[in-house]
Formats: sequence, C-alpha cells, structure tokens
Amino acid sequence: MAEDGWNSRDPAKVALAYTIESQWRNRVEFINGREEIEAFLTRKWDRELDYRLIKELWSFGGNRIAVRFAYEYRDDSATWFRAYGNENWEFDEDGLMQRRIASINEHPIAAAERKFDWPLGRRPDAHPGLSDLGL
Repeated sequence: MAEDGWNSRDPAKVALAYTIESQWRNRVEFINGREEIEAFLTRKWDRELDYRLIKELWSFGGNRIAVRFAYEYRDDSATWFRAYGNENWEFDEDGLMQRRIASINEHPIAAAERKFDWPLGRRPDAHPGLSDLGL
C-alpha cells in the first residue's frame, strides 16, 4: 500500500498515512508533521518527473518495519536517475506512521537502462520486484 500511495504522486493522499506530528529524516531534511510532509512531496514530485517506485520489505518487529526501495525519475532536462535506499518506519497504535528515517543514494542512468517502465501509477502485479530485477 505504501508503494501504491507513493506511485500515485498525490502528496495530500500520501500524507494521510502519517500521524499529524510524524517525524521524518529524508537525506538532509528533517520534516515534521503532515503539512511539511505534503509540502516536501509536492516539491519532490515537481522536480522528479515520471517517478516510479518499488519497495520491498526487509524486516519487521513490533511496531517497526525496515524496507528497501529503488525509484527512477527524470529531471526537466530529460536526464534519468535511479535512487536506492532504505527506510525505517515506526507506527503508532492506530497504524499511522509516526517516524520515517530514509537513507537514499542516486545516480544518473541512460534512458535505455531504465527498469521501471510501466505506465505512471500503480506498479502492475506482473512487474518484477527489486529482488527479481537484481536490485
């Protein structure tokens, strides 16, 4: 569901998965609360065009989950990028995410190197995941 939400590229919808006072660390940014989350995601998807994401569960226990992910996007000069990373998630008693800690690295790729080429939106069920793609 998290992957589907992010692939919607709808900041208001995605922000609803987080607590009102949710705390994020995303690269060098420290983000607090839904309003800042929505503003961050709006800026992100204004810059990261044709964004497509795959997440994969890494580990879980109690109210915490670790996932790894990769996403591809292009900038406004048509340069493609692939970003890789991992996230640690912590949930409140209502199932909303109260903390998200992300570590992300990215590099430019040639358009021919893209692996995430489904139509914008939800990843099709038949599309391979990260492990299947060797990522």
